[in-house]
Amino acid sequence: MPGVRQTVTTEASRDRVFAYVDDYRNVPSWMFGVTRFTPVTDHTSGLGATYEACMKIGPKNLTSTLRVTEWVENECVVLTSIAGFDVRTGWRFADGADGQTVVDVNFDYDLPGGLAGRALGAIIEPVVGQAVRQTEAALRAAVESSDAA
Repeated sequence: MPGVRQTVTTEASRDRVFAYVDDYRNVPSWMFGVTRFTPVTDHTSGLGATYEACMKIGPKNLTSTLRVTEWVENECVVLTSIAGFDVRTGWRFADGADGQTVVDVNFDYDLPGGLAGRALGAIIEPVVGQAVRQTEAALRAAVESSDAA
């Protein structure tokens, strides 16, 4: 499964960063390409919370149903697709030096086989690095701003 690994270090406290990432309403404002992230379960946080997501990459809209499969407050959030575009994304939070927070991010995806998979790969792979950089910058800016929750 191809994927991206990234570490984000921020001046914001771990509980603040976790709360921001864990709040589904914030996802489209900081995660590159996400145009929709809507809960489909009554609970919107924690194990089993499920969301419909749409990500625009180039001319392609990729849709997925994601379920929280691992969740520990202020430590980790892992979402795994249960339908649509095959993706698994994990966020692990740790205390860094001098009050900083370190977030390790994994974004793994699986492309379909054949021509469709190769065509989708040709669209996705060139923008992955840009997407990671923009996501990292947007997340850091959001949690370090004075009005972030």
